[in-house]
Amino acid sequence: MDIFIQQVINGLVLGSMYALVALGYTMVYGVLNLINFAHGEILMIGAMVGLSLLQLLQHYAPGLPGIVQLMLVIAGAIPVCVLVSILIERIAYRPLRNAPRLAPLITAIGISILLQTFAMIIWGRNPLPFPQVLPTAPIQLAGALITPTQILLLALAVMAMLGLALIVQKTRLGRAMRAVAENPRVAALMGVDANRVIVFTFAIGATLAAIAGVMWAANYASAQFAMGFTPGLKAFSAAVLGGIGNIYGAMLGGLLLGLIESLGAGYIGDLTGGILGSHYQDIFAFIVLIIVLTLRPSGIMGERVADRA
Repeated sequence: MDIFIQQVINGLVLGSMYALVALGYTMVYGVLNLINFAHGEILMIGAMVGLSLLQLLQHYAPGLPGIVQLMLVIAGAIPVCVLVSILIERIAYRPLRNAPRLAPLITAIGISILLQTFAMIIWGRNPLPFPQVLPTAPIQLAGALITPTQILLLALAVMAMLGLALIVQKTRLGRAMRAVAENPRVAALMGVDANRVIVFTFAIGATLAAIAGVMWAANYASAQFAMGFTPGLKAFSAAVLGGIGNIYGAMLGGLLLGLIESLGAGYIGDLTGGILGSHYQDIFAFIVLIIVLTLRPSGIMGERVADRA
């Protein structure tokens, strides 16, 4: 039972990071009908910028408490990620809004490679250690272990997801986002500025990805220029699993995918004598994606985005 609880905790930690990134995919798809495959690189930029800011903080203000350092690092990484994401939308996606759907898809892949290359030039190609500013001693919880970094990660993920839900459901911006997702032409006739809504959508997605990137690096104590590729693909799988275009589906899909990976690596690894252990946990995400696309392409919660004329 202790092993099961441990795997569930590990899965929730991993799934919360997938969920934050998946929300960026699903929101952009909702308003633009576009899969932004460069979104995983926003996570990477958040981690790398966060690492640089943390090194500066430890040099100029070494006496700050660890949690304050992490909060400042996240606060500094968010505007950089938002700026990069808005520039991507303005330069790469907006001119292709009326182009065939294949064009933005290829552009997104190209932007992903471009961002990785820039990051490699700035920070180098080797993995960089991310300083552990919070205590590393694990805490006992129902017979399992969880670190302070993981507790902070879960708390930030919950607050971010609740905040997004409130924005979408309770604010004028959220109503405008839902209107553009439903029918951009009718929304424009009713006075909704679709370009403004799309910019805010990219900004919100980048904010969530920045939080996920910093906490990913803090959790694994490492950051690298290519670190966003695999989490980005898995977060896309999570968005599809929950129902692409549905923010609650993205949250559910991320958490489920994290649990599937963790439990699969733990229990299936044991059943196969370690052949399919933690080193092969990446396959579970893509097996789930194949199954979902085959049996239920709309995902668990379905897609709420209307067909556009």
